[in-house]
Amino acid sequence: MAKGTEQEVGSINIIGENTEIQGNINTKGDMRINGKLVGDICSSQKIVLGEDCLVEGNIKCNDCDISGTIKGNITVSGMLILKSTSRVFGDIFTEKLTIEPDAQFCGNCSMQATGKIE
Repeated sequence: MAKGTEQEVGSINIIGENTEIQGNINTKGDMRINGKLVGDICSSQKIVLGEDCLVEGNIKCNDCDISGTIKGNITVSGMLILKSTSRVFGDIFTEKLTIEPDAQFCGNCSMQATGKIE
């Protein structure tokens, strides 16, 4: 739950289906996106992108599971998982990467320690 304007670490933020947000998002909690985001997103925790999700912007987080479409660069300090329904158009910077069969990825990939996102 939010206290004032600060968000507690460990909270889960959700952008539901049929929701479109334009602008950047910064959070210290987990994030799940099932709708559309036009803008960058940064989380010090995990980001989960649903199958019908569309993100047009850069993503920066500690862990990330992608099932939807991303048009932008992705920086993950831990594990990045591209599910079979994912479509990524941009560069990836991550320490660990799993790509399921049928996932689509168009860009460059650099696998090295990036340091924890805060």
